[in-house]
Amino acid sequence: MDFNIEQIIKTVKRAGEIILTAHEQEESVTEKEGKKNFVTKYDVAVQEYLFRELAKIVPQAEFVGEEGNSNIETTALRFIVDPIDGTTNFMQDYRCSCISVAICEGDEAVLGVVYNPYSNEIFSAEKGKGAYLNDKKICVSNRPLADGLALFGTSPYHPENTDETFALLRKVFDYSRDIRRSGSAAYDICAIACGRCEIFFEKELQPWDYAAGTLILQEAGGVAETYDGHSPSLSHGSDVIFSNAKAIYEFKKLM
Repeated sequence: MDFNIEQIIKTVKRAGEIILTAHEQEESVTEKEGKKNFVTKYDVAVQEYLFRELAKIVPQAEFVGEEGNSNIETTALRFIVDPIDGTTNFMQDYRCSCISVAICEGDEAVLGVVYNPYSNEIFSAEKGKGAYLNDKKICVSNRPLADGLALFGTSPYHPENTDETFALLRKVFDYSRDIRRSGSAAYDICAIACGRCEIFFEKELQPWDYAAGTLILQEAGGVAETYDGHSPSLSHGSDVIFSNAKAIYEFKKLM
């Protein structure tokens, strides 16, 4: 099934204007279930805009979004949307937050768009057609982890994972060139896809965080796996690794 990716990109970019014109973000915060888990009125506004406008482009698709009671376990044709990936960054005007939109069939994404409105970077991919950053084709680096940058997430909603994450991170820090944390998993996955960094890992990440990024990374020649070597699920959260082929091999020896 063909989808009009240019229409979807235009819709995502228009949604980005809601983020760019936001003000007094911290005054619009509501806490969700789980520690350090926040939502702002802008998360809701972006998601509602996307659902309304994307339905005009692919009316037969269902919708799964971070903000709401969507049925994440469905395998129907569906959009999986994270309206603001990096809400804590957004609340504090750290200016590294992304909109992530994927079209999924079964347990795989067939189209993905990730947009950082602050840097005006739009990453996109269609299955079998390569990955792009602002219309320029991208690919993962060929650097090993020993000569590369490692990105990570801290699973802030799941503090029971903290010790394990930082124990592994210490090994990665000692082995790699250096480490970075942006606070947006979708953006970090795309940083791997365009060759800026070599690996990203995080425990208990959710499908709306990685559905679009997974396809973009794979179309850029990268590897997406769970900690136990399977494909990340689009129906439930997963412990995930996104990398190039060299770096993931080295990373697994550190685990």
